[in-house]
Amino acid sequence: MPPLRLEFAGEWYDVPSGNPFIIGREGDLEIDENPYLHRHFLELQHRDGLWWLANIGVRLAATISSAGGAVQSWLSPGARMPLVFERNVIVFTAGPVTYELSLHTEEAPYEISRHIQASMSGETTVMPASFTPMQKQLMVALAEPMLRREGVSMNELPSSSDAARRLGWTISKFNRKLDNVCDKLDRMGVQGLRGGPGKLATNRRARLVEYAVTSQVVTRADLALLDDETLRSQADSDED
Repeated sequence: MPPLRLEFAGEWYDVPSGNPFIIGREGDLEIDENPYLHRHFLELQHRDGLWWLANIGVRLAATISSAGGAVQSWLSPGARMPLVFERNVIVFTAGPVTYELSLHTEEAPYEISRHIQASMSGETTVMPASFTPMQKQLMVALAEPMLRREGVSMNELPSSSDAARRLGWTISKFNRKLDNVCDKLDRMGVQGLRGGPGKLATNRRARLVEYAVTSQVVTRADLALLDDETLRSQADSDED
């Protein structure tokens, strides 16, 4: 029976295998006195040879990120899922506060393939398309919350105006470059990026971030582009 350890706010807890381990405002791990947080929210239990995570709340959901962010799941109230990787990051929001905890086991049924590990380290070429530094800047600005922390949900992504402000761009410049990036990926066959009836810009941005992060078009190493003074000083005539 593989042991399971939980890390929250720099403190470690050994999860017992005999009884359910309750996480919430009350329980075995008392997260916070936040009134928006369920008294009993998440439950860890060993069953049928696996560790299981269950959402025993009635309103809040949790995002579970595994395999270094390569696999992400959304755990809604009443749902449960097996923990099959060595490390799982759990993120959830209750009212104005977002919490993050991680689960670790030295023995897991699945491991990250060498291909995924290599792509995450930047040792392989995942995308056949090339992007200008400014186009990558745009994608990094939109994906910044997800790149900085595993398990971030799509509703935490910045708006176009916030991302433009982060880059020091006008909103017209940002929208123009967003169109260029989406058109390039659309020509490559990536679905869900072209505007049209019923397709909102918010959905297009979320789809772009989802594809850019999961396909390793942008990684944490690209976060430095956000503060690149050389790129910030370039004129619009040098773009694309």
